[in-house]
Amino acid sequence: MEALFCIGCGAQIQTENKKAAGYTPAGSIKKAEETGDLYCQRCFRLRHYNEIVDVHITDDEFLKLLHEVGDSQALVVNVIDIFDFNGSVIPGLARFVSGNDILLVGNKRDILPKSVKDSKVTQWLTERAHEEGLRPLDVILTSAQNHQAIKELIERIDTLRKGRDVYVVGVTNVGKSTLINAIIKEITGSKDVITTSRFPGTTLDKIEIPLDDGSYIFDTPGIIHRHQMAHYLTAKNLKYISPKKEIKPKTYQLNPEQTLFLGGLGRFDFISGNKQGFTAYFDNNLKLHRTKLAGADIFYNKHAGSLLTPPTGKEVADFPKLVRHEFTIKDKMDIVYSGLGWIRIKASQDKPAQVAAWAPDGVAVVLRKALI
Repeated sequence: MEALFCIGCGAQIQTENKKAAGYTPAGSIKKAEETGDLYCQRCFRLRHYNEIVDVHITDDEFLKLLHEVGDSQALVVNVIDIFDFNGSVIPGLARFVSGNDILLVGNKRDILPKSVKDSKVTQWLTERAHEEGLRPLDVILTSAQNHQAIKELIERIDTLRKGRDVYVVGVTNVGKSTLINAIIKEITGSKDVITTSRFPGTTLDKIEIPLDDGSYIFDTPGIIHRHQMAHYLTAKNLKYISPKKEIKPKTYQLNPEQTLFLGGLGRFDFISGNKQGFTAYFDNNLKLHRTKLAGADIFYNKHAGSLLTPPTGKEVADFPKLVRHEFTIKDKMDIVYSGLGWIRIKASQDKPAQVAAWAPDGVAVVLRKALI
């Protein structure tokens, strides 16, 4: 069969992988044979609904794109997931954009409890960015889903770019495309204003959004981050790690040598210390199960996929083993399960707590000063 190509971005048409470049439903190809206009689904949605859909590209393609960003004079807007900083960091970004200014955007602010102060979240994100070698000019918190702080973000971009182009970069699952669509709607006043004729440079590697002064906002495809928990779950179970509503904390009174299972996705062991309340911040629908530390391994092996879910069904066999991380806590701290949530621990120098956090192999567990 002769290879077909999208007339919008040049990607080779394929009907197998919805998340890869060039995807087109088989029925659309038949219709296009009549009209002569063959667009991939990404370009079709941009043309008819003014929606930008993220596509996945290979590591090599993304590296090439980062080199292009580094060679340009631009403001780099790096979108990360507040809930999953480690899983949304672009490896080597600091090296590639050296010399260019960075604006760090922490997305999904609306998921955090209202009692969390923005200043604490911003400070934590800044510290984590510095650990990754990034020195952002500013950090701004947004919710692309709820259009929260979009106007403020646009104003900040306009101030910091100083007439330069803007590259928006981020890994998959951080809400980057939703954020771009919110920006477009805010700039134009209506999502029905923009058509593909306004995007003369629409290509596979980036989408160009023209600005009034002749500069552009470039939306780039997302790279797959291997350490995101999202890659181990089916679409049905992604809701447990991508909450859409504000998280409601739950407090569990634990004695030493008790364990708290986070569905089948993780585990928290209270090894030693004074009995206390541990506050869990996870998706409201994720079922937490308390049991004894003795025999917890056997309990997990027996009940993963049944009592302890997700994972479910075929996910169970492919789900990574849980890896143990032990900590001695001597302050009010959060243990963060990257991409899942966190548990707050109250301890002190004279009353320390010995704990262990278990997370899927490759998924980060980090300590931070308690946000609440």
